[in-house]
Amino acid sequence: MSTAVQAAPPDARLALAQTFLMVPGDRPERYAPACASGADAIVIDLEDAVPAAGKGAARDALSNWLDSPDGRAQHIPVLVRVNCIHSGCFGDDLALCHRPGIAGIMLPKAERVDDVASASSTAPLFPVIETARGFARLAEIAAAPRVQRLLFGAEGFRADLGIVGGREELLFFRSQIVLASRLAGLHRPVEGPAVESGDSRAAADTARHVYRLGFGGKLCLHPGQVDGIAHAMRPSTDELAWAQRVLAAAGDAHGRAPALDGQALDQATVLLARLIATDARRRH
Repeated sequence: MSTAVQAAPPDARLALAQTFLMVPGDRPERYAPACASGADAIVIDLEDAVPAAGKGAARDALSNWLDSPDGRAQHIPVLVRVNCIHSGCFGDDLALCHRPGIAGIMLPKAERVDDVASASSTAPLFPVIETARGFARLAEIAAAPRVQRLLFGAEGFRADLGIVGGREELLFFRSQIVLASRLAGLHRPVEGPAVESGDSRAAADTARHVYRLGFGGKLCLHPGQVDGIAHAMRPSTDELAWAQRVLAAAGDAHGRAPALDGQALDQATVLLARLIATDARRRH
């Protein structure tokens, strides 16, 4: 008889999630407040947020919470950021991710398809591209089984490549991640947390920038960032007004070629307008 772990079905809410609130795995008292923060999903971080000596205790804390009434009653997706594959903790982290209640696995420092395959028999995967090697294999990682969305770990990536700036200096790399996601048929990628810490305005500014590049979500380091990031990752008033005018013109065409202000509207323009209108209807 096979003892293989049954793969968890993808949580459809993760496809459209814009705000992912990170919670240190060794701070279980923060789990329930995070679930009530208004974020679209929470990420229990067993990696960078937990010191080496506390990894086992953090796993125990998460396991106990999943068994508790609060854990069983949570109503938003819960992801786990595991330690990287060569950390010595990966196997134990992955075993915990087999548990019911885990909606996805965030895989840091993803550099090879084999890294992704090591975790692909369980929950949907969210590989983090944060090294030169991972970026060089971007298309392969995006196309790997069970990958739902890519994440860009901008801070780790900057450190790995020695990039000082974080805006136009990363434009090429962010755009390539958007392109690779589209070519692989994935949902829009997610921007990782930056060094804004509790600076809600700076986090929202970064979110607005990557949204305009084609990203669909961002990790939050603090509950106070959630609302600002959610607001930033939706169309501006002017963008929505333009989209509504385009869709109205397309709806009034009645089979004829639609036009707006004397200019013909092609199908790509109408599709973009629909995307903007959809983003504007998000919960936040």
